[in-house]
Amino acid sequence: MSHKQFIYCWQKCLLPILIPTAVRVMVIISLTAGVLGIWGSTASMSYAHAQPVSSNRGIQDQQIRLKSTTLNATVYHSPDCNCCGGWIDHLKAQGFKITDFSTPDIETVKQKYKVPDNLSSCHTAIVNGYVIEGHVPADDIKRLLQEKPNVVGLSVPQMPVGTPGMEMGNRKDPFSVFSFDRNDSVAVFNKYRDES
Repeated sequence: MSHKQFIYCWQKCLLPILIPTAVRVMVIISLTAGVLGIWGSTASMSYAHAQPVSSNRGIQDQQIRLKSTTLNATVYHSPDCNCCGGWIDHLKAQGFKITDFSTPDIETVKQKYKVPDNLSSCHTAIVNGYVIEGHVPADDIKRLLQEKPNVVGLSVPQMPVGTPGMEMGNRKDPFSVFSFDRNDSVAVFNKYRDES
């Protein structure tokens, strides 16, 4: 490959891919740092979110309400995505009924459901009307369905190691689950600390 061909390939092929990716990474870092600066806490969070309740009766009532809710998830993902299948298996094990759609045009799905670019991941799901983006743990989805906040949905941006479907041995990187609404407001829904 000549020097001119290399420069042409760089400008026409690689830059259009690298620049948006770099911008996304910087936006995610900035967003995460900003949100965690506002909402941050030094308290560690376990892998399963525990909601404060006043009694065992309260816990039983919440479990009964959730059992009466059908947990339907429609999952859209690229046919080349292996980790998406791991996340689907995680949801099935947690009682979700899955409708699985493999599509080569996952970006169109994300645009249809208004997933913010800085919160995108490898798959998009619709669960009881909420958008679930990426490797969100089932317990957080169940909490969302119990609390029914006025949000569009939840996201775990990118693909953090240790999230459901992204397991690599005992390694679990810290990550956050974000909620997002129609006004582009983002908040931390749950945080998970490094457990390695």
